[in-house]
Amino acid sequence: MPFVRISLRKGKSPDYLVALADTIQRALVETFDVPENDRFQAIHQHDENELIFDRSYLAGPRSDDFVYISITTGRPRTAEMKAALYRRLAERLAQSPGLRPEDIMIVISTSAPEDWSFGNGIAQMTDPDWRLRAAGGRS
Repeated sequence: MPFVRISLRKGKSPDYLVALADTIQRALVETFDVPENDRFQAIHQHDENELIFDRSYLAGPRSDDFVYISITTGRPRTAEMKAALYRRLAERLAQSPGLRPEDIMIVISTSAPEDWSFGNGIAQMTDPDWRLRAAGGRS
């Protein structure tokens, strides 16, 4: 049940944005125990002065193609799963849409089941049977 926020500078094509979002979802499914239909993403495009980043802090050099990926998840993952996700995202995003690994920053935040409402004014994941309903696509 991750929610993914993708931040980058304005100017990329719709095809680039689709490839970016699709690739992130594939990596989550492959390495992070995320069901394929569990997809919630928001792409935020920023003017040059609205996405501020250091070009060399702990990695780099970063280019204007820098992408910040913030993943909020409701279930903690192991350090190994996180490391696998980081590696897979770097590999896959290099293939499509063609991002350099130096330009990818990922931050994972974990929350509790009661922190999520998928609609209808209720916290669905506090119900013991929520996984069964999620698998069937019902609320």
